[in-house]
Amino acid sequence: MKNQLPKYFLLYNILKTEVTKGVNMNIQELRNDNKLIDLFCTLAEIPSPSLGENNVATEIQTILLSHGIEVYQDEYANIIARIPATDESKKPLLLSAHMDVVGDDSPVHIVLTDNEIIETDKTRTLGADDKAGVTAAIVTACRIIQDKDFKHGGLEMVFTRDEEGTMSGIRHVDFKELNSEYALVLDSDSLGEVLISGAGYSNVTIDVTSFKDGHSGNDIGDSSRVNAAKLLAEIVSEIPQGVYKQDDTGVITSINLGVILGGGVDFPLQKMAKQDLQNGEHFKYLIENAVTNVINKKGSAKYSLRSSDAQAEEELLSYIKVIVDKFNKKYKGLAKFELSYKVKTPKFEKNNDTTIPDIAKKIGDEMSLDVSVTSFHAGAETHIYANEKNKYGQIFKPYLIGVATIKNMHSADEQMYYKTLIKGTDFVYNIFKEFNK
Repeated sequence: MKNQLPKYFLLYNILKTEVTKGVNMNIQELRNDNKLIDLFCTLAEIPSPSLGENNVATEIQTILLSHGIEVYQDEYANIIARIPATDESKKPLLLSAHMDVVGDDSPVHIVLTDNEIIETDKTRTLGADDKAGVTAAIVTACRIIQDKDFKHGGLEMVFTRDEEGTMSGIRHVDFKELNSEYALVLDSDSLGEVLISGAGYSNVTIDVTSFKDGHSGNDIGDSSRVNAAKLLAEIVSEIPQGVYKQDDTGVITSINLGVILGGGVDFPLQKMAKQDLQNGEHFKYLIENAVTNVINKKGSAKYSLRSSDAQAEEELLSYIKVIVDKFNKKYKGLAKFELSYKVKTPKFEKNNDTTIPDIAKKIGDEMSLDVSVTSFHAGAETHIYANEKNKYGQIFKPYLIGVATIKNMHSADEQMYYKTLIKGTDFVYNIFKEFNK
């Protein structure tokens, strides 16, 4: 496939005035003139909600098998595919993308509008996250296997389930069956992004328990009774909020207060379960019905802690622990403060190997593509790869790669700029070629 405008866009320019008046172009004309876009649309038109990926998995396997590419599903129904090495002295490379999308199993109606955008009829998500990544991987593999003179170390591909849900797909991959050390996870939303680290996600909880509760009137003068909700407000005011560490790649470590819950809510919570409340009404109901005539015995604050640096995360946790110890001393005999910590997603720490970023920047210069090497402050499948080992006991070196520019992800307004996917697929293929020089 060549990186060129399909013939359809001659017609597109002629009818541009009509398009701006609201006349959608015939998507089929575009698809007939560009196999890459046709493949994307074929995959996007197959609904694949998390854990409902069977139909799109079948389509992917059919396409790969038709090109002579080895493919199978593992015990969790993830897809694993391989192209054998044609030069054993070179290293294999892994491409990874997820098959599921945010949305249900309702029909996907694709339209082409002005500004070279592919989207839906606004009834549901497009699913470019991550059908764009799947498309780029498949097309790259087809290009590789069709070039019989290409000497390379082999290509591996992993297409996972349930990334948008709990990432159960990638967690069920048998990593010891994979040969590659370097993994390109094709799942960023901006063309040319090369993300070299990502924050893990953890919960930090502060629980406060006063030893004596009481009546807010009769017992308010008893100094042996302290209000857990008030104590919680005191300690929360001393715990950091927001960015804790950042560098030239972005935010490295942060902490965010998610919820404060302090006494007086047990009774209204029981009543609320029986109410026919609409979204947005629960908070108001709880506040209006919360009990205020007690000296609260319990209170909790729950934080999200994100970090791609283990040392910075440990420093922040140690600092919070010092605060908790101080409050336990201050209110000794009156109340107890407890700190708990639970990892939800492991961190994706930056490694010192610059092979892939250096190749990406070189290819970017050659393609006149702006390549941005940076970090991101969220989770992705890179985080799982970065904490696993391959068949040879090597820790994976993953990178999150942007193969298309996608706007309004996870919404009915999701849009993909089709020309970016064409260029992004070339970007991945050229990285593979340079990697094998």
